[in-house]
Amino acid sequence: MVLTAVTVGAWLVLAAFVVTWWPRINARRSWRYAALGLTLLLSLFHQLLYSTVAGDAYVTFRYARNVAEGYGPVYNTGEYVEGYANFLWMILVALPGAVFGDSDVIVVTAVLLGIAATLGSVLLAYRLTNRIVRIATPDGPALPGLGVLAAALTAAASTPAAYGASGLEAPLFVLLTLTFCLAITSGRAVVAGVTVALAVMTRPEGLVMSVIGLAWFVVEAARRRRTASAAVAYLAGAAVLLVPWTVWRLTVYDHLLPNLVLSRWRGSWSGRLAAGGDYVAEFTLAYQAFVALAVAAIALLLTRRRVSAAVARARSVVWLLVVLAVGHVLAVLVAGGGWMPVWRLLAPVPVLLAVVGTAAYGLFVVTSPANDAATADRGVPLVRGRTVPVVATALCGLSLVVTMVHPGALPAMHDLRTAAGQRAEIGRWLDESLPAGTVISTHNTGSMAYEAGPSIVVIDVFGRTDEHIAREGEPMRVEDSGVYAARDFDYVVNERAPAVAVEESSYTRVRECGINPAYAGLYEVASFRRAGTPYWVSVYVRRVRAAHLIELLDAHPDFTYVSCP
Repeated sequence: MVLTAVTVGAWLVLAAFVVTWWPRINARRSWRYAALGLTLLLSLFHQLLYSTVAGDAYVTFRYARNVAEGYGPVYNTGEYVEGYANFLWMILVALPGAVFGDSDVIVVTAVLLGIAATLGSVLLAYRLTNRIVRIATPDGPALPGLGVLAAALTAAASTPAAYGASGLEAPLFVLLTLTFCLAITSGRAVVAGVTVALAVMTRPEGLVMSVIGLAWFVVEAARRRRTASAAVAYLAGAAVLLVPWTVWRLTVYDHLLPNLVLSRWRGSWSGRLAAGGDYVAEFTLAYQAFVALAVAAIALLLTRRRVSAAVARARSVVWLLVVLAVGHVLAVLVAGGGWMPVWRLLAPVPVLLAVVGTAAYGLFVVTSPANDAATADRGVPLVRGRTVPVVATALCGLSLVVTMVHPGALPAMHDLRTAAGQRAEIGRWLDESLPAGTVISTHNTGSMAYEAGPSIVVIDVFGRTDEHIAREGEPMRVEDSGVYAARDFDYVVNERAPAVAVEESSYTRVRECGINPAYAGLYEVASFRRAGTPYWVSVYVRRVRAAHLIELLDAHPDFTYVSCP
């Protein structure tokens, strides 16, 4: 409740400051910096309001810990399987552990980097908006206050805030998306190519951005706004990183596609599209104010057909941002959406829409065809009045409402935090109870597997970190989402032969004595009570070693064995 009040208070202070001092924010740099400082505070408090390290992040952390400890980019020691799709993020969070010789800093590093990247995105939204408007009017009124509004909308957007402190790569991908757009806006093709390569190495959706960027350079060359050499420079910048990285991946893992990407595309098209449509529809409903802002701003731009060459260049960047947002949405839709709350896979979209809305409106206000200068003169007072900041800060307030009341936002993230904490406790129990080299199987390869430690071999029954299951297993749809995984219980039970199988993803309030038929022949159920709580955890233990395994697990002071009837 305290963080909620602080976040709302930060928004109220920012809104009052921007609305009251809007003319000075446009006129004086010091006032803009003060507004940006308040915006960064809003972003920080908004991120801390969520403050959830997602369970999925621990898959990357396990890889990063093995890198830091000298075992290489592996999930289990000696098993070279690409169970991640965020290479750059994994390396970044592993570096401090490798440098300082302490892998415990990995989680802290990921959280701090995520928060910093989200704050950086707020600043880049400000810079990008003002840069676009300045291209159109290099000697005219730039109205830099519009950049402050773009930054405020970015700070208030629920998705970037939710994943700022999550330990996942989403904040870095948003930052790289904005950096890519700013590089193109500044005419730096090589930098744009290098940035898009870094984005591809952070998220698979970076491939969509790379193709859109190349198409933009080609179109610009066709319209004689840029030379063909710009497209070549863009490709060269991307190739400098992507070619050696791809060669390295093929050498280490023997496959072009990581398991995570492969499993997503093995399911039916109809199932993916249906679930992806629901995912995008829910996102659009939550962000309808952002969508309406962008649509209205673009409609204003389209009312003016004949513009100068400078304005045309600025508009082309706005259209690039629109296409990037649409392309990203389509990619996520076709992939079937995602299962994590607050629409993680669409994190760059609200930020792009915020910049589109403010920059396009700025172009409408400060520019006009040569034969219609009076229109622009009438428009400038509108943006210098208080209508625009009032509308923008009100949209920020609506975003905070989405954070606090939408069942798929703050409540869902806090549920995720609770579940991750419970799984981590189970992982520590297994680590402290079982001898080194013990093989366990589970579908929760996140916080439980991370806390189980590198001495425990973890088999992912859904194949994310197992080569055979991912590529040879049977595709299956995960719950009600459009996300597909793979499974091969015969391989798990008979070939990997785990000593312990953990079926439940976290604690249960009732004792579970049933057993998955796939394990029934060779395993038996062992139920344990979590001391001092109403919680239970049931595992399957290999029948031939059942008595010894139960004795080891029961010896832990926090878990008490209770035999099933």
